[in-house]
Amino acid sequence: MGRGDLTNIEWARLEPHLPVAGLRGGRWRNHRTVINGILFRVRTGIPWRDLPERFGSWKTVYERHRRWSADGTWDRILHAVQADADSAGRLDWSMVSVDSISCRAHQHAAGARKKKPRVPKKRSTPWHHRPDEGLGRSRGGLTCKIHLAGEGGCRPLAFLVTPGQWGDAPQMIEVLKRIRVPRPQGGHPRTRPDHLGGDKACSSRRNRRYLRRGRIKHTIPEPKDQRANRKRRGSRGGRPTGFNSEIYKRRNEVERTINRLKNARAVATRYDKRAYVFHGTVITAAVRLWLRG
Repeated sequence: MGRGDLTNIEWARLEPHLPVAGLRGGRWRNHRTVINGILFRVRTGIPWRDLPERFGSWKTVYERHRRWSADGTWDRILHAVQADADSAGRLDWSMVSVDSISCRAHQHAAGARKKKPRVPKKRSTPWHHRPDEGLGRSRGGLTCKIHLAGEGGCRPLAFLVTPGQWGDAPQMIEVLKRIRVPRPQGGHPRTRPDHLGGDKACSSRRNRRYLRRGRIKHTIPEPKDQRANRKRRGSRGGRPTGFNSEIYKRRNEVERTINRLKNARAVATRYDKRAYVFHGTVITAAVRLWLRG
């Protein structure tokens, strides 16, 4: 077993949720070797062609990662390992925080074909495909942003990849809608945390209205301009927003989640041209964090 490969305990947690092996043509043979190759690339950020020979053909490793990113297999695996953690009591719903990561895009991430991609051997569009490929321009050049929600144990629950110049507040609701932890015993997936934390960038009347309708307690500081605007409107401006400074201290958990995700160099710097492939890369790094937990 090489450095960074799946341990026997991690493999035992992951194996039950993988696609069935031994299909026609041997398409899914050697799951563990190929997944170790995907994890190696996500951790180091090297070009796919430079993968060590111990993982087999680099094209096999890349194609499996691309297929699983396109058809939603990585998303289903993430939900499955989250459900296992929730059943074992290892998922902390008491405080879920939202934040975003700005990722510098490498020059090789630009130049994707304008033609809409397709899921291999299907006529459907890949999951999480974006016409803008999630790339935006800023003073630093090409960037993208990962909006995420993290639970109290410093592990990510849901993601959204957008261009780097997009704000946090308009994306918060979409990120929360992507939280879906299945319940193996049956019933609807759990989607609501006990408490939500966010910084000033997430503060807006739209977001607070959504949280109140969903009966989600939240701790989000109100910026000075929004506070002044509310006071200027008088009784029409609504009641002052509540804020608990002690609860807000737990927002560092999502910052630590971001630091753990950025240990994967292919997440800290984006090398993938397609947004759906980069989304699969982020999901792969998140799955590894859940397996270690």
